Amino acid sequence: MQIGNVKLENRLVLAPMAGVTDLPFRLLCREQGAGLVCMEMVSAKALSYHNKNTERLLEVEEREHPVSLQLFGSDPGIISDMAREMEDRPFDILDLNMGCPVPKVVNNGEGSALLKQPALVEEIVKRTVRAIRKPVTVKIRRGFDEKHINAVEIARIVESAGAAAIAIHGRTREQYYSGRADWEIIRQVKEAVSIPVIGNGDVDSPRAAKAMLEETGCDGIMIGRAARGNPWIFRQTETFLETGQIPEGPSLPEVCHMMLRHARMQLSYKGTYTGIREMRKHISWYTSGYPHSSRLRAKINSVESLEELEDLLESFRTGDF
Repeated sequence: MQIGNVKLENRLVLAPMAGVTDLPFRLLCREQGAGLVCMEMVSAKALSYHNKNTERLLEVEEREHPVSLQLFGSDPGIISDMAREMEDRPFDILDLNMGCPVPKVVNNGEGSALLKQPALVEEIVKRTVRAIRKPVTVKIRRGFDEKHINAVEIARIVESAGAAAIAIHGRTREQYYSGRADWEIIRQVKEAVSIPVIGNGDVDSPRAAKAMLEETGCDGIMIGRAARGNPWIFRQTETFLETGQIPEGPSLPEVCHMMLRHARMQLSYKGTYTGIREMRKHISWYTSGYPHSSRLRAKINSVESLEELEDLLESFRTGDF
């Protein structure tokens, strides 16, 4: 798949997820076969204020390319100005978030709230595309609610405004992540535009990825929640799409090795205090479904150091719990 002048190794994309797709996790997913990794969404307004916490979200490492930086906001001037100001940073693609369902974002008229204002969508995309040379993409949802299913209209606007690709989540903002994603709307968007269309929603396995490709004709697959605790899903999916065979999942020792590697990267990147606390949710995702995982989750909340974490995971690996 190609997005503007950026050629991807495959059509599998790690979805941007706040609090999840930080630098360590992106590196692991890239190693495991993601063709494109997306950073956590960044507020254009916060960037304009030179917020220190926002600055940390912009860090990129050479090994993760190609990487997409995602901005959110509702002011075309601020978004395009910040895009221009950041263009020399080492990201490959700039994505505009028009799908986030979180109330504090939507209540500011940002994220999926923009789906209710097609003219504003056009202005934001057009001004941002004019502001930078790098490809600009847009992530949307099926619509804001069941009374306003306008993904096809928005996709046509986005294409005419100069976007290089569009990703569509097959749920409305009203649904958040509940119910089933509507893949039919992804097919309709694909048929309505000529730019690459990336499908998103309910791709939780290699077979689901293949089914989405076949049912919608989309160019790429975006995997979000199914990658949490499972970066292997990208390699498994790529292999399945190429050969029809799904590789065996990782063994428990391999999972434990990945958790420890992830933890060391996280602590190195964010420090012990923050890194340990952020690893608690990752370890819950990695170990979901394993025997004694509930006991592990209970114990992980009292861990304060890498050494304690190593001891706890070794006990989990050996069953000496």
